[in-house]
Amino acid sequence: MLIENKYKNKILTIPNVLSLFRLCLIPVIVWLYIIREDYFWTLMILILSGITDIVDGIIARKCNMISDFGNAFDPIADKLTQAAMLCCLVVRFQHMMIPLVMLVIKEVFTGITALISIKKTDTVKGADWHGKLTTVSLYLMMGIHLFWFNVPLSVSLIMVGTCVGIMLMSFIMYSLRNIRAIKYKSFDA
Repeated sequence: MLIENKYKNKILTIPNVLSLFRLCLIPVIVWLYIIREDYFWTLMILILSGITDIVDGIIARKCNMISDFGNAFDPIADKLTQAAMLCCLVVRFQHMMIPLVMLVIKEVFTGITALISIKKTDTVKGADWHGKLTTVSLYLMMGIHLFWFNVPLSVSLIMVGTCVGIMLMSFIMYSLRNIRAIKYKSFDA
């Protein structure tokens, strides 16, 4: 039995409010890291942001509050949080520029191809397992760099390299998925 989703076209839902809350945490994260240089509380706020991301997804699915706006807004809040935290980490760890640049390239390219795919297929595809793995690896890498203030360079480089490798895999897989959807829908027309 299919349950009607009365929230599909709504903007003001609990999950969307939680995504907005995550956006509001970004200046707090930047202020704590750059101005206060309080890495412990930066980590705590980053963890709070991650928890609200998990909770908004659970609420959206369990309470059937999945909305078109939320499908777009939630990943934007996530990526802006990740980009802001990586920008902060670049201050202490210059090699964090690599995952930051990779994040920007991945999100811009897959975002554009996803929009074209949505326009051609009328289908919004959700996150795949490799996208979730990328998010987890990014948050772990960022969290460890916040928690372990004097992380040895070799350990830091291994973590960054692993994270960038996962991001690259996800970038390729999302790109292929979106390009296939565009290509095969074009042949259907």
